[in-house]
Parts: sequence; structure tokens; C-alpha cells
Amino acid sequence: MHVYLIRHPLPLVEAGVCYGHTDLTCAPEQQAATLRDALPLLPPSLAGIPVISSPLRRCADLALALPGAAVTFDARLKEMHFGAWEMQRWDAIARGEIDAWAENLLHYRPGDGENVMQLTRRVHDFYLSLLERDDPHLVVVAHSGSMRVLAACAPDRSVEQIAALVKGTPSPKYGEVVVWQPKNIIAKKQ
Repeated sequence: MHVYLIRHPLPLVEAGVCYGHTDLTCAPEQQAATLRDALPLLPPSLAGIPVISSPLRRCADLALALPGAAVTFDARLKEMHFGAWEMQRWDAIARGEIDAWAENLLHYRPGDGENVMQLTRRVHDFYLSLLERDDPHLVVVAHSGSMRVLAACAPDRSVEQIAALVKGTPSPKYGEVVVWQPKNIIAKKQ
């Protein structure tokens, strides 16, 4: 199975704002550019190829714009929930809270939201559902956090090992397409 992971376009939000789980849209020109750049990296026809997307609009709108796509939505692909930090400027969040998160990235719940272990558990559950599928191709439209977890997933890794690997995984760029197999990454394009 080849999975085409696509990160959503740049959302309509001021730079420097924490927005994780917040349901934001993207500028139409950003979505059009992402679609234009992603299509050559996907199979020539998406007819009959399942597309699974986060239900958040910045992903859902892109998934629904893919020509011929049969889209389903899966909440397990949502971005990490930052609780009270959502829609706050990063520089307005107490330095002590950010430091506490940095010191215990896996278990600290930023803004009393979700921690990296919780994100990893739900995305890993999605990953396990992929292993049960027999589709030769699949498109997944998601967020940086869920894509980073998926890239770290492997059948021989525990949730704890995956979460620890996510810490050092770089964030995909907005609109980036990563061609991935549930056992390893094949190619990375942007």
C-alpha cells in the first residue's frame, strides 16, 4: 500500500498563534496552490482511491477539492489539542508553561489540552486501521502532528517508542506530500 500524506495549506491565522485543534480555513489561493503542486505527485486518477481526511476545515476543504476523490473523515487525524493555549500568541503564553512542556513533552498537557502521548495513541489507532486495509493507494490529508506520528509508526514499535521518535521528527511544510508505506517512508516531495 502506498499512502500519500498531504499536509493542509497555510491556514488563515496570524503568524505566531497557537492553533492546533482550532477549526480554521485556508485562503482559496493557498488551497489552489497546494492542489496544483500535490496533484502531479498523486496517482494519475483518484477515481476509486480512498481519501481520508481530518474533519478540520483546513484539511477537509483540500480533500474535497481533489478531483474524483471519495472522501471520508476521521477525527483521529486531527491536530493536537492545545487547550487554553488555542488561538493564543505563543509569546503570550507563560514562559514557565512552555518550559514545563519542553521538559516533559510526552506527558505534559499544554493548556490542559492533549499531550503528545494522547495524540500518538489516537493516531496510532488510525495507523492500525491502515494495516487492515488492502487498498493499493490511499490519500490522507492531515496536520503536521498527525503526519509526524504516522511517519514514526512501524509494526514493531510501541506507542511509547513512536511518541519518543516524534520529538525529533521535523514538521512537514504546508502543502507537502509525503509518499509513505505503513512500514516505511518511500519518498518525500514538496
